[in-house]
Amino acid sequence: MSTGVRRRLGVEERRQQLIGVALELFSRRSPDEVSIDEIASAAGISRPLVYHYFPGKLSLYEAALKRASEDLAGRFAEPQEGPLGARLLRVMRRFFDFVDEHGPGFSALMRGGPAVSVGGAPSMSHVSATNALIDSVRQAAYEQILAHLDVTEAPARLELVVRSWISLAESTALIWLDGRRIPRAELEVQLVHDFAALAAVSAAQDEEMSTLLKRMVKDEPGDGPFADLAVRLLALAG
Repeated sequence: MSTGVRRRLGVEERRQQLIGVALELFSRRSPDEVSIDEIASAAGISRPLVYHYFPGKLSLYEAALKRASEDLAGRFAEPQEGPLGARLLRVMRRFFDFVDEHGPGFSALMRGGPAVSVGGAPSMSHVSATNALIDSVRQAAYEQILAHLDVTEAPARLELVVRSWISLAESTALIWLDGRRIPRAELEVQLVHDFAALAAVSAAQDEEMSTLLKRMVKDEPGDGPFADLAVRLLALAG
């Protein structure tokens, strides 16, 4: 039989709880619209106790951004098994799951974070910390894609293709959030097609990229996203 006594959380447990609560609130609304009082109420503690664990909303926001960036980076992790097109499509689905779940938070992260109201503009250290988080997500995505291509050190053209595609995925997601006028499933497939198209354009100008492209598509099934793109392009050409 329960006595109704609540276990007192340790310092780190309470910090993690507050970060989770803040992230949930920041995911639904702009951080400027979320108050410390609201965070405290959602966590079931008093406002002064929030300040016991975090100096202010800015530091709590930065901690929430850090957790969000780690989650987003993890969405690019995928077992290196099966056709590349199907792998990239699964990655894009998880990526858009995150975007869908954390719309305002994703926008804040990718746009460098909004100015959280703490009596003035955000400090340079806050801007630098946010930019570092964004860079860490992009680098994690970049390294994951290279791993799928079985490439350790990317030549210049391949690096350009992969980093350009990551930027395209970010901008596509941000535009989609503004009204969601295109079904996300279509955009997920389109981004996989975009990767193949960027690689193909580069391969037309570079022998090394041409060899890589042939390796990318040689095991693709006839009903995979890369093959689907080829069929569509041939139909347009006809």
